[in-house]
Amino acid sequence: MIIRSFRLSDHACVNRLLSEVLTADCYEETIDALANQLSLDSGLILVAEVDQQVVGVIIGTVDDNKGYYYRLAIDVSHRNRGIGRTLIRHLDKRFQNRKVNKIMIALDRHNEHLRSFYESLGYQAKDFMSGIASLRIVNG
Repeated sequence: MIIRSFRLSDHACVNRLLSEVLTADCYEETIDALANQLSLDSGLILVAEVDQQVVGVIIGTVDDNKGYYYRLAIDVSHRNRGIGRTLIRHLDKRFQNRKVNKIMIALDRHNEHLRSFYESLGYQAKDFMSGIASLRIVNG
């Protein structure tokens, strides 16, 4: 597995992955956030590649010197293989390199089911931010 920064050539693969694993309304919100983040700081969007195929993506952002895990999506056939964990660890390193004060998990109705996954990584209630609609994808 290779974890790397999003490339423009990944757009079709990432778009397809998101459309396959997210609900329609979550997909629309995520595509908008992805486009916005790409225009501001593509270094916070990482993809997981297995056998030259994009099988996972994580979208992060920085706002008010806090790093946020905004959206994590893993291909259904590649789940439970540590890809999500690995993407999070790599994005965490990028946040650390940017000297963010705090890393938060942005939870909304679309990804509330991932709370236990994040908790298994050591995150606690204080690390979650609900009401994602108020989170702006901005260049921190």
